[in-house]
Amino acid sequence: MSTTLDVPTFWYLAIGLLFIGMVFAGSVLKRLPLSASLLYLGFGIGMGAWHMISIDPLHESHLLERLSELAVVISLFTAGLKLRLPFRADVWTIALRLASVSMLVSIVGLTLAARFLLHLPWGVSLLLAAILAPTDPVLASDVQVERPGDKDRLRFALTGEAGLNDGTAFPFVMLGLLATTETVAPADFMRWLLVDLIWSSAVGLLVGYGLGRWVGKFVLYLRRQHREAVGLDDFLALGLMALAYGSALWLHAFGFLAVFAAGLALRHIEQDEAGDAVIDPLELQGTAEELATDATKAPAFMTRAVLSFNEQLERIGEVTLVILLGAMLGPGLLQVRYLLFTVLLFTVIRPLSVWIGLRGLRELKRMHLSLIAWFGIRGLGSIYYLSLALQSSITESFKLELLQTTLFVVTSSVFVHGISVTPLMNAYRRRT
Repeated sequence: MSTTLDVPTFWYLAIGLLFIGMVFAGSVLKRLPLSASLLYLGFGIGMGAWHMISIDPLHESHLLERLSELAVVISLFTAGLKLRLPFRADVWTIALRLASVSMLVSIVGLTLAARFLLHLPWGVSLLLAAILAPTDPVLASDVQVERPGDKDRLRFALTGEAGLNDGTAFPFVMLGLLATTETVAPADFMRWLLVDLIWSSAVGLLVGYGLGRWVGKFVLYLRRQHREAVGLDDFLALGLMALAYGSALWLHAFGFLAVFAAGLALRHIEQDEAGDAVIDPLELQGTAEELATDATKAPAFMTRAVLSFNEQLERIGEVTLVILLGAMLGPGLLQVRYLLFTVLLFTVIRPLSVWIGLRGLRELKRMHLSLIAWFGIRGLGSIYYLSLALQSSITESFKLELLQTTLFVVTSSVFVHGISVTPLMNAYRRRT
């Protein structure tokens, strides 16, 4: 009997060992300057080097688009579920300014860097800037809100920013694609302004938030009044994500903003009923049916169950995409200009954008500003927008530049932020 491993058998063994290893390594990683994403990246690099994973993003961009789209949708819904504080809370101002003013400054800075450092045309430079503008809600999970009602300014700001700017970056990606075409008429720009920017953003948020509240309220009504629709909260999560995303796309709005708003609305139902009183998950004792139909605990139980399920999905998406990221890396990325561009983004453009966007907010200390400036993590949102750009009509050489620059920046972010998140956040906890 032959003991040679075929490819499917190898994958079963490799994935099994990776997942089981992460179970045992989970507590260790909390003490070491390492993140789970960094280990997934190393695994993907190894699989690519051994030719166990072969993906050509230039010619398989449709596959990359669907996988990254699904991962981002799940992560944005999860980010919305984490933000329990009402809109009147001052921390929302921080998140909104990061996702709007700071992102615009980042786009301007990245466009200039791409034009004069990478020597790309203005249109391609703007497209690259928009691809790299959003921060990431998946890879940034270690610096996000940890518990319901968390008022920590740093964690709330980074969670809200990542949840919003994956959607608010979309119109600028569309503008970048428009700028790469040979002729741009005034009517094209006006359509971008009215449809791609204003309509798509506003309708996406309204549709997602409205659906989240309607579905959540209806489920709670059935559970409390009729003891129906109990259980299967995983289907509730999947259904609401798909409904919000699909409805937004049907109305030509931004689905990313819609799923974030849907998760936010579901969490806000709990906040509306409980007010400032936060039910600790440890207090949710009893059978699932008892908790789901309890007049007081039902909203907290529903959001906890949906969030728990989504966090598991988010981890699976993270594993898949980061392994693929590692497999896509090649020697062509090792160029000094990509390194200089990335260093400029992390040490100049991001800090400057944060300083301009949050200027005048007295509730933020220098420690908050420094950490917000550093944790501008780039990740799966950029991979999704890259896959859209690779399907456009720009020339093959510019597509290759977009691909290599984006992969270098995202990989560098996984590495430098992965090794710095534990010591920096531990120091932050001690000081606060």
